[in-house]
Amino acid sequence: MVVRSRLRGAATAVGVAALLAGCTASVVEGHGDVSGSSPAPAGSSSVAVPAPSQPPAQFQDCSSGIKVDALGLKPAQLAQLSFECAAVSVPLDYADPSGKHIRLVVVRIHDMTDTSPTGSLQVNPGGPGASGVELALGLLSKLSDTVLPHFDLVGFDPRGVGLSSPVDCLSDAEQDRFDAASPDIRTAAGFARAKALAKTYAARCSAKYGPALAEYDTVQAAEDMDQIRQAVGDDKLNYLGFSYGTELGAQYIHMFPDKVRVAVLDGAVDPLYDTLTSAAKQLQGFEDAFDQFAAWCRSHDPCSTLGDPRHAVYDIVAAARSAPLGAAGDTRRVTPALVITGVSEALYSRPEWPTLGRALVDARSGAGTGLLDLADRYYRRFNGHYANLIDAFNTVSCNDSPPGPSDETIRATAREWSKRYPMFGLSGAASLFICQQWQPHRTVPPLPSAPDTPNKVLVIGNLHDPATPYQGAKDLTKTLGNARLLSWDGEGHTSYLQGSSCIDDYVNAYLLQVSLPPPGTTCPR
Repeated sequence: MVVRSRLRGAATAVGVAALLAGCTASVVEGHGDVSGSSPAPAGSSSVAVPAPSQPPAQFQDCSSGIKVDALGLKPAQLAQLSFECAAVSVPLDYADPSGKHIRLVVVRIHDMTDTSPTGSLQVNPGGPGASGVELALGLLSKLSDTVLPHFDLVGFDPRGVGLSSPVDCLSDAEQDRFDAASPDIRTAAGFARAKALAKTYAARCSAKYGPALAEYDTVQAAEDMDQIRQAVGDDKLNYLGFSYGTELGAQYIHMFPDKVRVAVLDGAVDPLYDTLTSAAKQLQGFEDAFDQFAAWCRSHDPCSTLGDPRHAVYDIVAAARSAPLGAAGDTRRVTPALVITGVSEALYSRPEWPTLGRALVDARSGAGTGLLDLADRYYRRFNGHYANLIDAFNTVSCNDSPPGPSDETIRATAREWSKRYPMFGLSGAASLFICQQWQPHRTVPPLPSAPDTPNKVLVIGNLHDPATPYQGAKDLTKTLGNARLLSWDGEGHTSYLQGSSCIDDYVNAYLLQVSLPPPGTTCPR
């Protein structure tokens, strides 16, 4: 079954690979696994109780645990950087600050040529479920050399993610089977199977983590961000958030407006849409993005040999439903769900279009290796093992959503979406069972509003973003109240560091001098 993300992290968008080799092992030993713990009653999360003040973090050198040769930096650049890691202790439930604590892993990268420090730049790649530690490392080769010398780059794995008390519900083999499942929920048998799969998954997570599972949500993660701000010694937060990182950042701004110096929210999640509307808008975004890919495909070899790319995908899905495709060197078979996941992965970034074109040409001949590789990237599966991105994504997304939807709503949605969004709609509807079957104690984030921040927030919207459609940037700018919208007539997911010098120059000026682009600015493609 495809887990249809309403948004996805920017880690892969900036080219982050698996950069850690036991990084932070010394600071996360006994890092706060909450299995079997007995926290305050689930769903009791609240910000009414003041959070404890956070002492300075005890950073340790962790350069030996980082694959520095994968960072894309020259030796001279590496020589001027220091890499430190720490574990920051935070309450599992901020309504019970003296109760169970978990540890968040933080990496701090310092440029030793820094002569005029501005503070730290806290970054988040989105998901929810993507690693901020990986993002900070991946940004080193992307950020302008006018920016890095003025900020300590601070990346953290949010609660439940990566190295920070991760939520990890399924074994690798179970995750393989779950990702490959392709029930057609328009049929009675497919509907029952999809619901049963989601029920089994949710029950497995609840059995492993108990009431603590309810405490992994965006509101508490925003509280965590303020604890990290204190731990690194910053009076004000400087923030760069992508995709879901805009939702997390907007909640922080809403809760702590006087603690924000600058905040860049790139690839904005629309704060005004309910769950179904948000999912539908994203599905339309992916349909539109595929049409853009198809137009490119028709004039580029070997992709042009497909003829009509959309119908080529439909034919590949139909063939995979009859007999799943083989993949060289892999015992797994490529099912319809994995075909669609592989296609969607490539639509996040235009540079992936040639890869998708080759994969589709091969798949039409029965070879599914290219599509399986793309699907593995989507699910963060490396060398047969999964990062916990999907488990964290489901946990936070469902904990942030009201209970539901009902069976009747899912049936009606499947009928509608399979027609309106013919490539992605059916898998999108099937994914609705996850939160329907999830534990019931939810913390829906409030509408973010921050009219009184010391400086305007910078919101960035890509006119052709499939994962976080452009309307979200407009709505978030208006909802926050003290924000400026910067637009890009680009393609793919997010805008900063995606090849537009116009966007990059405006963002860099904002980070360094709090200088805003003129109202109504749209950078060209």
